[in-house]
Amino acid sequence: MAGVLDGVDQRTRLVGENRLELLLFSLGGRQRFGINVFKVQEVIQCPPLTNMVNANPIVRGITHMRGRTISILDLGMAIGKKPIEDIHKAFVIVAEYNRSVQGFLVTAVDRIINMKWEEIKTPPKGLGSSNYMTAVTEVDGELVELIDVEKILAELVGVTTDISDLSQLEGSNDRPIRLLVVDDSSVARNQIKRTLEQLGMECVLAKNGREGVDTLLDMLKENENINDQIDAVISDVEMPEMDGYTLTTEIRKNEHLKKLPVLLHTSLSGTFNKNMVNKVGADMFVPKFNAEELSESVRSLLKEKGITQS
Repeated sequence: MAGVLDGVDQRTRLVGENRLELLLFSLGGRQRFGINVFKVQEVIQCPPLTNMVNANPIVRGITHMRGRTISILDLGMAIGKKPIEDIHKAFVIVAEYNRSVQGFLVTAVDRIINMKWEEIKTPPKGLGSSNYMTAVTEVDGELVELIDVEKILAELVGVTTDISDLSQLEGSNDRPIRLLVVDDSSVARNQIKRTLEQLGMECVLAKNGREGVDTLLDMLKENENINDQIDAVISDVEMPEMDGYTLTTEIRKNEHLKKLPVLLHTSLSGTFNKNMVNKVGADMFVPKFNAEELSESVRSLLKEKGITQS
């Protein structure tokens, strides 16, 4: 037990220092992919699977593990590659995303590497909406892709952005309430945007923490009173170039930004999140993705700032 706790504590420090550990794997062929180790619960040889009638083809079956039933998704098929033929020789990465546990079927698992988020880059522009790449990096002189798992899950099970309470808040400025939304997943950004627009709020979008900081600094060039331009920041944690914890730290270090409310909104699991919220000075943490919970949390955060319900 002590060893497990030591490992969790070590990875917590990595997250707080704009670092991460990637588990490298392949889906057939030479191309390698990566997944944040903090999301991984275990890696196993593919167990016997039970087929599901009328299931999406990427769901190769279900299995029972540790007293629970989980779906096994062919990760290659999910991003447009050929299905894994011999699943008995394949591996399953059991991971938790957006409050659910699922297994990702891969052909091979390589190793774990320690990296800085600044070494993880935003994908090149012009890839189009059909790609499943959320970030890229280089390992041993070769390109490693990070897959947009949130996009895969949204396509598989669907995500509703409808909310029941459409009552709106009244801003203190002569403009709509405006929030900076920072997330490397285009699906996640649009989910947040659609949710908050129902409340009459505007969203300024950024793809990573570095772009989020630059956006805020550009706003300060126009007006040093940031409250005239933006009311709060909603940020993912895992992002290329700069993670959400470092983004929050940069905001708190800046004399003109330090009072800006920050809500961290992430699919990362683990009890460390609440401790990290306090450590970096964020105001609130909300797990992804529940539109009702997100909208209520944003309302609560803005009311604390003095924006009252109309």
